[in-house]
Amino acid sequence: MDNIGHLLKKNVEEIIERESLEKRLASGKKLRVKLGADPSAPDLHLGHSIALRKLKEFQDLGHQVIFVIGDFTGMIGDPSGRSKTRPALSSEEVKKNARTYFEQAGKILDIKKAEIRFNSEWFGKMQLSEILRIGAKFTAARILERDDFAKRLAEGSAIGLHELFYPVLQAYDSVILKADVEIGGTDQRFNLLAGRQLMSDYGLPPQEMISLPLLIGLDGKNKMSKSLGNYIGLTESADQMFGKLMSIPDELIGQYLRLLTEMPDKEVADIEKQMKNQSLNPRDAKEMMAKIVVADYHGKTAASKAADEFRKVFSKGEMPQNVEVITYKDIPLSPGGIVALSGVPYSTSAANRLIKQGGFEIDHKKYADPTQKLTLPDEFDVKIGKKTFRHFKRKNDKSSR
Repeated sequence: MDNIGHLLKKNVEEIIERESLEKRLASGKKLRVKLGADPSAPDLHLGHSIALRKLKEFQDLGHQVIFVIGDFTGMIGDPSGRSKTRPALSSEEVKKNARTYFEQAGKILDIKKAEIRFNSEWFGKMQLSEILRIGAKFTAARILERDDFAKRLAEGSAIGLHELFYPVLQAYDSVILKADVEIGGTDQRFNLLAGRQLMSDYGLPPQEMISLPLLIGLDGKNKMSKSLGNYIGLTESADQMFGKLMSIPDELIGQYLRLLTEMPDKEVADIEKQMKNQSLNPRDAKEMMAKIVVADYHGKTAASKAADEFRKVFSKGEMPQNVEVITYKDIPLSPGGIVALSGVPYSTSAANRLIKQGGFEIDHKKYADPTQKLTLPDEFDVKIGKKTFRHFKRKNDKSSR
């Protein structure tokens, strides 16, 4: 498959005006290709990487890519796919989150060649009258056609008036930037179409649009999302990234290989077939996937070390490296008290339940009574649940926690 064929097929759900886009690409004209992200949280995640990788494909073919950080629209928050209104973020919160996006996008894009824009550049200077004129290009009925808005109306759920302006403002980004192509997830279809409409209203050639599949998050149910907390950040350590990838449900292995790696679809299908007929252990397939993904962000050496560390900790039950050290006073301690000192966010009842169910160990020995008074050495290792480890060290008069 040639580069253009790969560009228009790999991880692509839909292209609006495919024939037109194919002709423009074949002509050799350098296109302006736009992707936006709202800084509603400090991290970009692997779900964002699907669109960023597609943007990089355009960049590698010599096109001008534009990464728009929605520091203005981020205060509204994208209502796409939402069942309720997002909590409003302050300008300070959004700016704080936005500062990290430039560096994170650089893990995939060649930042020196990319056009990085913040939409507060234009919206922050606009008067209300100008924004109202943009809004007049759309009808309320048109905006309320969106699936998520229509569903919320049918359910009697509230829709904030400011939410109705989100697709309008995102569309105006395309007008300002004179985008030739916009990339987005399938949940962005309405917003991308709004951009086409508004560009036509302003006498500009409407942008072509490419929609990409959504990555299911760690919960195995919802799309990977910062607000849902089911995500893997692009800047997480190799160990963190590897551990989270190993926690996904087995049925998502194929999707993660297709969307997050360059493995050909035929090879992915073969792996799925082998897992189905039980000639391949899903755990081995998952480890292979995790190593490929982690290597993309941290290198092959770090990925191999993360795999070794994961096996050591979760397969062999050994302590991980660089475990957090807790110093404790020379007072009687119980399993429940140790969990409380560890900093793990368990309620007392949840901690007691975990201990009674055999989820608490000191130096590889289980303790099932949360209130048992223990005689402890100066230093000992603690395992809480399956993934939390602490090293405890007795505090002397000259030390402090």
